[in-house]
Amino acid sequence: MIQAIEVLIQQHPAAKVAVAFSDIATDTECLILPHQHFHPASTIKIPIMLEVFHQADQDLLTLEDQIPITNTFVSIADGSPFSMYAADDSEPTLYQRLGQTATIGELVRLMIVASSNFATNLLIQHVSAQRVTAFMHALDVPDLLILRGPEDNRAYALGMNNVASTYSLMQLLRALAVGQIVSLAASQAMIDVLLGQLYTEGIPAGVPFGIPIAHKTGWNEQLYHDAAIVFPEKRKPYVLVVMTQGIAYEQDAHALVAAISRQCYEAVTR
Repeated sequence: MIQAIEVLIQQHPAAKVAVAFSDIATDTECLILPHQHFHPASTIKIPIMLEVFHQADQDLLTLEDQIPITNTFVSIADGSPFSMYAADDSEPTLYQRLGQTATIGELVRLMIVASSNFATNLLIQHVSAQRVTAFMHALDVPDLLILRGPEDNRAYALGMNNVASTYSLMQLLRALAVGQIVSLAASQAMIDVLLGQLYTEGIPAGVPFGIPIAHKTGWNEQLYHDAAIVFPEKRKPYVLVVMTQGIAYEQDAHALVAAISRQCYEAVTR
């Protein structure tokens, strides 16, 4: 399988592509640049969700708690305020509810399923980026660094960015798949949220229609990532994470991730 995936990657010689695959049924892995650091884009929303459920387990919050929907955030660069804009976000409806409230559970769903940057900043403001990173370290996932939410342009310009690797995201999703994040019930609840993902151009496009896939995509300029738990019929699931940087056309990045996904699915089901 690894040779076939490397052939696919070689079709994009100017790009940086990393892959982390873990088959829970056989406890085997396929790794290509697994510890290469990437700007994680929206895949950081997975660890943010994990910290929400972690704090719920500690009785620091509940998913039914109401959060005010306000659009002023603080840059980690200099403490200056910034706001979000619906035109730059993949989920516009939250902007129409300024001055109202939303439950933490609803914000988690919008953050994951619709990749709402607004919901992400509201949540990270509530649970804190430092606590997200601390929980990742407690889970023995050191390759994940969460400094801030999206659209903090001052911090971005200074290189104050989040960091992830395919291996770190694979570790999290594998632990989720076997029910080891917070609790079995909490792990399943988070998987249920990830199963609702609306953006399916990557890993889901490489497997037959109807196969359940709990995943989160992330994208930015010449970045495209997908991190998934795939549930083939009549076998334990597997985890696949693909991160790409430097592929000029988004559709080419989608096609590469789908092709890698197809190789993995065929390898475990043939």
